[in-house]
This record gives sequence, C-alpha cells and structure tokens, in this order.
Amino acid sequence: MLDAAPPVTPQPESERPNLGTRLMRRKPVEQLVAEGGQGDGGSLRRSLTMWQLTMISIGATLGTGIFVVLGEATPLAGPAVAISFVIAGLTALFSALSYAELAGSIPVSGSSYSYSYATMGEVIAWICGWCLVLEYGVSVAAVAVGWGEYLNELLDGTIGVTIPASVSAPLGEGGFINLPALIVILLAMVFLMGGAKESARVNTIMVVIKIATLVLFCVIGFMGIKAGNYAPLAPLGVTGISAAAATLFFSYIGFDAASTAGEEAKNPKKDLPRAIMLSLLIVTVLYCLVALVAVGAMPWQDFEGTEAALAQIMKDVTGHSFWGVVLAAGAVVAIASVVFAVLYGQTRILFAMSRDGLVPKVFAKVDERTGTPKANVVIVSLFCGVLAAFIPLGELANATSIGTLFAFALVNVAVVILRYKRPDMPRTFRVALFPVTPILGFAFCAYMMFSLPSKTWVYFGGWMIAGLVIYFFYGMRRSSLATAEK
Repeated sequence: MLDAAPPVTPQPESERPNLGTRLMRRKPVEQLVAEGGQGDGGSLRRSLTMWQLTMISIGATLGTGIFVVLGEATPLAGPAVAISFVIAGLTALFSALSYAELAGSIPVSGSSYSYSYATMGEVIAWICGWCLVLEYGVSVAAVAVGWGEYLNELLDGTIGVTIPASVSAPLGEGGFINLPALIVILLAMVFLMGGAKESARVNTIMVVIKIATLVLFCVIGFMGIKAGNYAPLAPLGVTGISAAAATLFFSYIGFDAASTAGEEAKNPKKDLPRAIMLSLLIVTVLYCLVALVAVGAMPWQDFEGTEAALAQIMKDVTGHSFWGVVLAAGAVVAIASVVFAVLYGQTRILFAMSRDGLVPKVFAKVDERTGTPKANVVIVSLFCGVLAAFIPLGELANATSIGTLFAFALVNVAVVILRYKRPDMPRTFRVALFPVTPILGFAFCAYMMFSLPSKTWVYFGGWMIAGLVIYFFYGMRRSSLATAEK
C-alpha cells in the first residue's frame, strides 16, 4: 500500500514565485508526455494510423484556399497567383519541418501550444493557444460560410432553386441567419461525437472525394487553357504577389492538424512527422496545379466578384452545366471536410489547455464509452455555429492568418530552444540545416504577417488584449502549475 501523501504546507508569502517567475514557468516535456491522453473522467484512445493522420491534415487544409480564397487572391496577383501559392507553401514548409520535429518529440494534443509550454513558458503558451483558438475557431466559421456558396451552386444546377439570402447570410449582409453554415457545423459535431476512429473514416472518404474532384477539374480545365491568359504574368508586380500570398496563407491553415491528434495516434513519434510533411506536399502540388489551370482557362480579371469560380470554369470550358454541378458537389464535400477536421483540431487544443487548468475543466471531460471529449465538442461546435450563422466575419477571417503565422513563428523558436536546452532528447525527426531552417521559417512568418493590411493587425491586437485579460484573471491563478506551487 502506498504511504499517505504528506500534508501540503502553504509557502510563506516571501517564498512564493514573483510575477515574472509565474509567467515564465514551464511544463517539462516528460510531464507533458506522461499526462498525454488523460482527461477528466477518462482517456483519449490511440487508434489513428499514419494515413488517417495524413487525411486529417489534408482534410483540414485542402479545400478552403482553392474553392473559396482563390477568387479573392487572383485579382491581387493576376496569373502569378500560382507563384503566390508557392510562396505561401514555402512559408508553411519551413514551419512544417519544425512542427514535424516537435510532434515526434512531444506527441501530445496541444500542438504548438504544448510546444511553447515546454520551451518558452506559460504566458507564451497561453498566447499561442489563444492564437490557435482564433486560427481554428474563426476559420471553421469562415469555411462554413464558403460552404453555403457552393451548396447554392449545387442546388441551382440540380433542382433549379437556391437558398434565399434571408436564411443564407448573417445580419448586416442581407439576411438574418446563415443556415447552411450552421447546418454543416452541426453535422460535423454529430460525426465527431462518435469517436476518433469513426471520425477518421468519415474524413478519409471526404478527402478522397475532394482530391478526385480537383483532379477532374484539372483534366477538364486543361482543355480550356488559352496561352494569352498568362500574359502579363504579374500585372500588379511583386507587391501583388506578396499580398496574394498573405491572403492565400489562409488556405494552408490546418496542415498542422495532425499534431493535434498526438494523443490518439497509434505510433505518434514516427507517424506524426510523416503525416505533417506528406499532407503539406500533397496539398501544395494540388493547389499549384489547380491555380495554373484556373487562370489559364479564365482571364484573371474575371475572378473578381465571382463566387464558386471553379464551377464557373467547368461550365465555360465544357458548355454544359453538368460538369459545374459535379464540381459544386465535390466542393460541398471538400469544404465540409475542412469544417470537420478543423473542428476536431480545435477541440483537442482546448482539451490540452483545459487539462493544464488554463480554461475550464469541462473541455477535458472525456466520455468513457466513445473516448471523446463530448462536452468540448458540443460547446465548440455551438460557438462556431453561432459565429458563422449570425456574425459578419469580414476582416476577422483575415485575422486567422495572422494568428496562425504568429503560432507558426513560435514553433520555429521552440525548435531552436529545445535543441539547445535538450540536445540529447530522443528525436524521430530532425529539422535539416539547423538552425538556418527554423530561422528562415520565423523570417517567412514575420514577412507574411507584415504583408497583411493594417486593419487585420487592429483586429489581431484586440484579440490578443482580450486573451491576456482572460489569462491574468483566470488562467494564471488556476493553471495546474500554479496550484502545484500553493
């Protein structure tokens, strides 16, 4: 029988950590890994294979940029929009290498939040986690809004009706509620509550459908390419390419989703790095191919104000509405899978933050039968659903890019810190050309952040202030490390 734990004697006021020490307290890597999978009332189940992890990352990434954001970025860069995709992809690649190393070393659910906690301290971890809440939560809502546009295209092509604006747009944008956006989020919630393994199967089916749809677009769209549409290549210059790349970075949000599944992977140390790199490669190749075909088949000036641009191109090239309907159906599935996978990532990040005491414990409560944090899934889904249904997102959607870039920058810093502080720690993947690669990753993120408009920075600043207020009045006093010091 274990001996009874000795009574805890409160520290004298003079011996308690000062504010600076409390802000920079770190959670050791070994403690993070030891706590992995454990929630309030149960534990997450290790059931995901490398291919399922890859499909989660592709599911969270592939779709938004090419089906929705392409129409916004092309008027900024012209035919050089494919170069903008490459720049955004390179920015993501440098950070992906850092993610791969940390995911193999610290295989837990918190993604960059947990990596920051182990290397830079609690307040930086909170800031990173708060950025991830913005990245995942708001992007779920923004993507759900885009889903409604392609759903209307599909309904118009099949039964000749569209959803009235009064129930397909939020207040301030010509309607009262965006019902399609709410419905797709609630559907994702239902599937997520079934368990990680079951959710991964549904996600894999949707990913296969959307990859097939984009390949079909490339085959048909290739027949409509006109060489003249590529000239001039960069009508708005380097500035336009950079601005488009910053906008398109939104389409790479989600490649890190595999790292949020660290506590549900069967072999996380090996499979997480592979899934992150493989998913980014597949997504970047598809993005660039589709962008090249799209601007070749439609003059870049015609993209401005065009909703469901890819479906329109399919109609124009073939002369038949059937192929536009097929593309719209694929887009409906594709964007739904983004909502599904990103919502999954959001719940797992909040799970990790809750276990650390930085957000309420309800987010770490695990259902014993399904092995999923059901209450977490319901709360997050309802929040994102209300956001998508009633709130005009506007510039807040762009703020997800800056929040993501900030989190990615911290991951590059975390790799450097952990290499120098824990050089002998086992690593299943190592960043090549260290420390040049993470430094370049940080520099690319900073460059992309400063390419975003000033209004985006204002929204981001407001989000950060709100987050710090919550931390100082709630998280700092209730974190598990804080309670251990009492």
